Formats: sequence, structure tokens, C-alpha cells
Amino acid sequence: MIRTVQLSEITENIKEMCIEANHFLSPDMAEAMKQAQQNEKSPLGKQILGQLQENLEIAAQDRIPICQDTGMAVVFLEIGQEVHFEGGSLEEAVNEGVRQGYVEGYLRKSVVGDPLIRENTKDNTPAVLHIRIVEGDRVKIKVAPKGFGSENMSRVFMLKPAEGIEGVKDAVLTAVKDAGPNACPPMVVGVGIGGTFEKCALMAKEALTREAGSHSEIPYVKDLEEELLEKINGLGIGPGGLGGTTTAMAVNINTYPTHIAGLPVAVNICCHVNRHAIRTI
Repeated sequence: MIRTVQLSEITENIKEMCIEANHFLSPDMAEAMKQAQQNEKSPLGKQILGQLQENLEIAAQDRIPICQDTGMAVVFLEIGQEVHFEGGSLEEAVNEGVRQGYVEGYLRKSVVGDPLIRENTKDNTPAVLHIRIVEGDRVKIKVAPKGFGSENMSRVFMLKPAEGIEGVKDAVLTAVKDAGPNACPPMVVGVGIGGTFEKCALMAKEALTREAGSHSEIPYVKDLEEELLEKINGLGIGPGGLGGTTTAMAVNINTYPTHIAGLPVAVNICCHVNRHAIRTI
């Protein structure tokens, strides 16, 4: 049975989610931060994690952004195939939600309309929109504002199949080492393995929205997530890049079938706030 959804509802939810994600840490990340502070071995690292949590508390109380870089809005929509939208253009509704959220929420506008001419659009639009059609009559919305301190540390590795799982580990560790303090650690590391050049990057990006502390349902991938987290935390980069045992709070890996001649791997790192808000309507 077809269910009608007004696009004004999409706009309103995305507006609220842009503000929510930029002012409040998601529950999974709040818990990950607490655990990180408890487990950190370095006194300086523990102090920095305490200061980061104090900043988060002030942001929530005073309704100010948890980071001055309020990011470029990345929006994932999982749309049930039994949903019918009314009220205009879906893409325009999404961008209107971002516009309202960033203007009414007094969030920094960081988007330029052309990558080379670089004139600011003044409302943080357009968003980067990813759409997937699924079964059912619901719409799942993920809003993930992505700051570019960590985004600039993204990497794609087109490995040879013979490099195998050890090649994948080396690629992820190389990306994290090269990022160092620039990704505002402790970080969350999203990894995409398989597919094609663009598919692995998209998987790595969406992996960042998965609940911190959860794991892949594929046994070997779960083991890989745990092993990489341990190895990353053994690098000594630490909170704020000033040394310690907590360089990452989570490693989330997504996989997809790929070609016999390839092994694409993408690494998308996010800073300690790893902003995201998720709703289903």
C-alpha cells in the first residue's frame, strides 16, 4: 500500500537534525568519549579528553556548536519503495532543510558554490545527498555534517587482490598515521572494502554513522575492526595528537562484492565528535 509523505516533513526533519547534530553529541559517541577517558593511560591524554567533554557539556547547555567547523551536510536517505512524495522536488526539500537548519541555527556557512571560483553560498547548501531505495513505506534519514579537518585526511587505495587482508590493514594504518593530529583525534575510522572506486568511498562515509561500539555481523570483519582499533591505538598519536593510548574510539568497516582484478579500500576519518543524527519517518 502506497504511503504519501509530504516533502515539507522531510525539510522540517532535516532542519532539526542539522541543528541537533551540531549542538549535541549522539548517545553512542557520548558513551564512547566517557569510555575513552576512563581507559586512557596518559595523564595528558586523560586531561585532554576531560576538556573535550567539558566543551561538549557547555555546547549542549548554551546551545552553541560543539565545533566551529559545522561541516558540509551529508544526507543519506533510505526510501521505502512504497513511499510517494508530494509537494515538490525531493532534492530541493533536502537542501531547504539544510538551509533552514544552518541559517536558523546560526551555524557556520562553509560551502562554496564552485570548487575553484569559491564564492560562499551563504546558507551551507547544497548538501551531498545519497539515496537508496529499500523495501517498505518508511524513510530513514541520516544527517552527518562533515568537517574538513578530518575529511581532508580521506584516502582511497586501489590495491591488487594479492595484497589481501594484510594490504587492507596496511592501507588503513597508513591513512591514520598520515592523518596524525590533523583529524582531531580521538577519531572514528570509517572503512569501505570492495565495490569500485566510488563505492568503497561511499561505504567508508556511511560507516561513520554506524553506532560506535557496534560491529559488523560478518565474523572476519568484526575481528578486523577489533584488530585495527587495537593497532591504531598503539600508534601513540593520542587525544589531540599529543600522545596517549586513545587515537581512535571505533573502527567501522563496510564491505561489498568487487571485481576479480581489484581490491578497492577507502578510509574516511572523522574527528572526535563524529556528528550524526538518525530518524525514521
